[in-house]
Amino acid sequence: MSRTTKDAPPPLPEPLRVPVADSHTHLDMQEGTVEDALAKAASVGVTTVVQVGCDVNGSRWAAETAAAHDAVHATVALHPNEAPRIVLGDPDGWSRQGAREAGGDAALDAALAEIDALAALPHVRGVGETGLDHFRTGPDGMAAQQRSFRAHIEIAKRHGKALVIHDREAHDDVLRILREEGAPDTVVFHCYSGDAEMAKTCAEAGYLMSFAGNVTFKNAQPLRDALAVAPPELVLVETDAPFLTPAPYRGRPNAPYLIPVTLRAMAEVKGMTEDALATAVAANTARAFGY
Repeated sequence: MSRTTKDAPPPLPEPLRVPVADSHTHLDMQEGTVEDALAKAASVGVTTVVQVGCDVNGSRWAAETAAAHDAVHATVALHPNEAPRIVLGDPDGWSRQGAREAGGDAALDAALAEIDALAALPHVRGVGETGLDHFRTGPDGMAAQQRSFRAHIEIAKRHGKALVIHDREAHDDVLRILREEGAPDTVVFHCYSGDAEMAKTCAEAGYLMSFAGNVTFKNAQPLRDALAVAPPELVLVETDAPFLTPAPYRGRPNAPYLIPVTLRAMAEVKGMTEDALATAVAANTARAFGY
């Protein structure tokens, strides 16, 4: 594949007959305008997107964008990797804010208060992505992550909003903290990454599982096994764009218009028709985010 092909956006897929939602996307990290992204998505039957906040600025942007566009709903949160950066500082400037001084617990409290205020807005439909990330955060950051996660659970419950979870290599701890705190009525495991056993645990608790483009990857059999046992009424589809572009376009920029590629692969795994899965996914997303 030439360098230019690798950077080129994948072609438009065949449109879905039953319109669906992209339950988790980051329009602020994608090329082009919001209007263009929404038009392109709508042209293939992706008529709604959930724009997800990862820090205070991104959450503000998500809320403003949802207020300006009927097709966009927002979620607001501090990403699990954001919490330790606020508390301990970010000398390398790895996050979008660049290098930051350590702010301690007081700075985390101030950021959480901003998220709490945004979560009260009517076009903000969820609190997330929050949770735990053992992949990127070392032991020193775990306390900040867990404190932030527990605070987000409380915010979601108080405002009656869906809780959107980022769980990376932290399944047991995420499930444990949900049990300890008492989960909100609606919990969505974004970019579901557990196995079939965990999918059964989530199903018993009534947690929704959102599958992204990585369900199409060659090495993702455990994910497909999980999808196979996940009840259709608890399944969502997402892009997590610009990340996790589905095969055969892996490595190229992802966007909401590629949802049909992932949904068709999911229908095959579940032994359902494309229309039946699209109908279920559309109803599940609307129910989860209350639109």
